[in-house]
Amino acid sequence: MNTAPIAFLKGHGTQNDFVIVPDPDNALDLPADAVARLCDRRAGIGGDGLLHVVRSAAHPEAKAMAGDAEWFMDYRNSDGSIAEMCGNGVRVFAGYLVRAGLVEQGDLAIATRGGVKKAHIAKNGDVTVSMGRARLPEAQATVTVDGRSWPARNVNMGNPHAVAFVDDLDHAGDLRSVPPFSPAAVYPDGVNIEFVVDRGPRHVAMRVHERGSGETLSCGTGACAVAVAAARRDGADPAVTGSPVTYTVDLPGGTLVITEHPDGEIEMTGPATIVAEGVIDPSLLAR
Repeated sequence: MNTAPIAFLKGHGTQNDFVIVPDPDNALDLPADAVARLCDRRAGIGGDGLLHVVRSAAHPEAKAMAGDAEWFMDYRNSDGSIAEMCGNGVRVFAGYLVRAGLVEQGDLAIATRGGVKKAHIAKNGDVTVSMGRARLPEAQATVTVDGRSWPARNVNMGNPHAVAFVDDLDHAGDLRSVPPFSPAAVYPDGVNIEFVVDRGPRHVAMRVHERGSGETLSCGTGACAVAVAAARRDGADPAVTGSPVTYTVDLPGGTLVITEHPDGEIEMTGPATIVAEGVIDPSLLAR
């Protein structure tokens, strides 16, 4: 067993918080139970997820992307499960790379399980991430909480989302457990579920249950899915009009600005903050 202390940092993007574990050569063994211990808010460091920072060439899932992106975001949910993408995580990942002197401010490519994501790191610390294009599967589901049911728009941002428009965010319930949805076959691998209310023209607010993490204070891919679902509900499709559409999305942890371009590319802009760094006792991983 490795007995050397393991470096970590703690960061957040609109209060979606992460344990950051730098491991350029992919030398650490991070099984699901160890990740869950690190993300535990009482017995570990605490976080909605873990950002494992690895060079793409050193990770079997990212080698094919190494020519396009030097760094791979090996993202894990707080229960230790593997996720395709995390929008807030990409911003914090980019913020860490700048802080560590591994990249400079400006444009940057980051490999994820959802593909290579392009980011731009501004001087004020805000990060804009190109989140790719949304897919809108035809299969739809219904979400039910405390006897109320809503149709949920199926949006895929590299990970699955069900977007329900409600009259009051309290209708979402406590979101500690997964809100029931049917038919289950629409989301065989689980789903992130967003509840959305209107705040004004092209301005919405949301709460989210993230698959594998429960309710979080922010979800970047969720905010993108919500903006796309709101635009289609409002009759706005940049591919048809030829003009970009921008929505402001308020989350419990802050605000993100989401723009969908005529070519389908979606950009998300928001802050990325590193709040602490230290070392992990190796026994926490091996326990």
